[in-house]
Amino acid sequence: MVGKSDISVETLKTYFLKHTPRLGELIELEKFSTGQSNPTYKVRFESGYYVLRSKPPGDLLKSAHQVDREFRVMKALRDTEVPVPRMVHLVDDGSSPIGRSFFLMEYSNGRIFWDPIIPECDISERRDIYFEMARVLACLHNLNLKNVGLENFGRPGNYFLRQTTRWYEQYKNSAFQLDEDMIYLADWLLGNMPDDDGQIALVHGDYRLDNMIFELSRPKVLALLDWELATLGHPLADIAYQCMQWRVPHNSTMSGLGGVDRKEFGIPTESDYVSSYCEYRNCAVPDNWTFYLLFSYFRLAAILQGVVRRAIDGNGSNPEIARTYEKSIPILIGQANNILGR
Repeated sequence: MVGKSDISVETLKTYFLKHTPRLGELIELEKFSTGQSNPTYKVRFESGYYVLRSKPPGDLLKSAHQVDREFRVMKALRDTEVPVPRMVHLVDDGSSPIGRSFFLMEYSNGRIFWDPIIPECDISERRDIYFEMARVLACLHNLNLKNVGLENFGRPGNYFLRQTTRWYEQYKNSAFQLDEDMIYLADWLLGNMPDDDGQIALVHGDYRLDNMIFELSRPKVLALLDWELATLGHPLADIAYQCMQWRVPHNSTMSGLGGVDRKEFGIPTESDYVSSYCEYRNCAVPDNWTFYLLFSYFRLAAILQGVVRRAIDGNGSNPEIARTYEKSIPILIGQANNILGR
């Protein structure tokens, strides 16, 4: 799913010949049509295919689009059980020939599943794919942060309080008109914040099926992508975020599993999925599940509001798709408030 690039080959050719000469000459550069945050491109050198991921152009929200953090975390994970592409090159804003930072990584040739019912696979493989996702997420959360040099990758303190406060501010800065149900949800989260239990892990922040590349011949994750929101935080944030997919409607821009006969498709229940993850981690099934789910709804709604705002302001990576996300925001807010009984 690639298309015409907004960056010319000539703009980058000389730069890469100087900084990555072993790759040979840059021949072709095409923009992936998917992705809403950091523009991503498939690039061909004389030596083969790679992927370039950059900041978007224009004025950006504070702390957003830090591609250098993506580069750092994937480089740190290269020799762990968490599958990531090999990092090749990173350049900052000041040295970039396109005026904004970007990195280059290896191209992972595999399968991406865009529809969560995975219609291209049979029942047994679908089930294996979902449990493989649970396994990889457990591997991520079981990492020894010091061993991979990421013990200082995030701020200390209550992750959920910090994130709720951050995304509340981001939402207020990006919304054209504040939704009173979104404000209620944020205030409910702040008023029902669980005590910090001290759990700290590397969290992906956008852990979902279509951010993974699977091997061509078997249901095994080849590469976990899109680490823009990664930080140190609470592992339950990642698992609750993914479990929203079991609830949001399938016939929407969110493409969830809501309304789908999951048994018919061989997709495990939310409970079985969480239990599998906990078994891999050797931990108890979490209490206070409602809070973690509501936090995930709130955070995603705030993120999507930022995507929509960037599109309208002319800074979106894919403005047409971004605008369709406007329809998803009230769905998320509505489902969260239904969980609260409003």
